[in-house]
Amino acid sequence: MVGEEGAFVIGWDEVLTEEELAMTLKVLCMSEEEFKEYKEQDGWEDDSEEEENSTLSYQALSRLKTPCKKLLYDSVVLTLESYGSDLKAEQDLLDNKEAYEKLSAREQQALHVRYGQKRILHQLLELLH
Repeated sequence: MVGEEGAFVIGWDEVLTEEELAMTLKVLCMSEEEFKEYKEQDGWEDDSEEEENSTLSYQALSRLKTPCKKLLYDSVVLTLESYGSDLKAEQDLLDNKEAYEKLSAREQQALHVRYGQKRILHQLLELLH
């Protein structure tokens, strides 16, 4: 359902893998009975029109049903916990010119990437809360 990588791509303004995330949330938030009915009716292909009319901008994410918002929120929290440090530690390192300059170019680039990823995830948490 989410492809080989098993990840969703979230940008500053919207979900870039919106179709995969929308389908995953829809299925994971179904009851067992709803899922059986959906599957029996070949629901996988009947949703194409519905999916074309819905994008997962941040505004749309804020309107998700409560179970889907909670599932997505919990997933973001787990993702943040998988990092070795928190957003504040990354910001402190970026603000400390002396410590930052001691990092290799590769470590500096990695720091910027991690910091950006964490900022997006924190933005998503605020939206879903």
